[in-house]
Amino acid sequence: MKFVPDYQNQKVLVVGLAKSGFHAAKLLQKLGAQVTVNDHQKLAADNPQVVALKELGVQVISGSHPLSLLDQGFKLIVKNPGISYDNPLIKAAMLRKIPIITEPELAYEISQAPFICVTGTNGKTTTTTLIQLILDQNRVSGHAYKAGNIGISAVEVAQKAQANDDIVVEMSSFQLMGITKLRPKIAVLTNIYEAHLDYHKTRANYIKAKMNITKNQTASDYFVVNFDQAEWRNLAQQTSAQIIPFSRLNYTQTGAYQKDDALYFKDERIIDTADLALVGQHNIENYLAAIAVAKICGKSNTDIRHILTTFKGVKHRMQFVKKLAGRLIYNDSKATNMEATTVALQAFSQPIVLIAGGLDRGFTFDDLVTPLKKVKAIVLYGETKHLMASAAQKAGIKTIKLVNTLDEAVPAAWDLTTQGDVLLLSPAAASWDQFKTFEERGDRFLRDIEKLGG
Repeated sequence: MKFVPDYQNQKVLVVGLAKSGFHAAKLLQKLGAQVTVNDHQKLAADNPQVVALKELGVQVISGSHPLSLLDQGFKLIVKNPGISYDNPLIKAAMLRKIPIITEPELAYEISQAPFICVTGTNGKTTTTTLIQLILDQNRVSGHAYKAGNIGISAVEVAQKAQANDDIVVEMSSFQLMGITKLRPKIAVLTNIYEAHLDYHKTRANYIKAKMNITKNQTASDYFVVNFDQAEWRNLAQQTSAQIIPFSRLNYTQTGAYQKDDALYFKDERIIDTADLALVGQHNIENYLAAIAVAKICGKSNTDIRHILTTFKGVKHRMQFVKKLAGRLIYNDSKATNMEATTVALQAFSQPIVLIAGGLDRGFTFDDLVTPLKKVKAIVLYGETKHLMASAAQKAGIKTIKLVNTLDEAVPAAWDLTTQGDVLLLSPAAASWDQFKTFEERGDRFLRDIEKLGG
């Protein structure tokens, strides 16, 4: 890692502990900063992270976000990305013009390895993982690491990465709002749909946050961007980097694209679509983005093909669970919005029994009516079950069953399947009405599946 002298003897406040805050605080202490960590939850004195930080001399204040903290003269705040800028402590810090960054910015400052950053509404994790695997395949020197919103602290990875490594960083819009210097060698925009408006307030704010991924890029960098919608093609014009487009709909042949039954990069046939391991049109887009990055980095078609034919997917993201009594079972708990569920439904030609539902964010599900027309039966639970039932009725689904919990939904859906069907969890809503995370929801689904007979 690079030693950054700027933090020596500087007072830094880390707001929000969790994994990213813990590693950020440890790094800042290593860099000579005077670090305070503040978390709104009351943390037990024997909490392992609290114990470890206090042993390093880090002050830990938990149970609330007291505004009086700002009187201690902090020169910087490292904010957990999940904490809104509407938080009173953060708003007060902004009024005092205290700089606020997120953990990936700190990771970039100390990293010897270049960053390849991936953002988008859908497909971030799969694309990030594909890129990392391809870049690591048959690598002569160094390693390719993955980090960021994928669940691995970028700060933790950046401290061990060397100059001949690559760090592939999945970045959420929340993280991207807190960057100032971060400049990816390659930035990837998978797509932009409507999401997280409870946090960003407007679509324009959401898009602005996403486009921060390229704001520091120069003509020597690359911006890999989906060209399948006019909006995204127009957004690409904001970059100073070299634009490398990709398109499933053949809007470009100057980058990566699908043509007939194969994927190409420029005029080079890379792989036949029949040989790809993952199903679904959305995964074609993920493949194309990964191919574009791989070719920029000089990877061989052999290495690319090896990963694209063997990678079986990321847990909770159109994850193939098993074939049980002639039914194919898929876990798509990561589908927290209608667009993600739409692409999941488009992935199958077989009859689908769908499990959906979750947090009510105050909108209808009319955009799901057309995609739902191919669903054989649907089981709905959670806060949105009645709203989704209305969309299912408009779609003409004859069998609509409402239950209270996911534990009830799984056996109810199983009873509606017959041999040859797909049983799909793709909620089209956030998990927070009944679960802390989409991962917890997906794990519960997997446990419920194991209880099924057959």
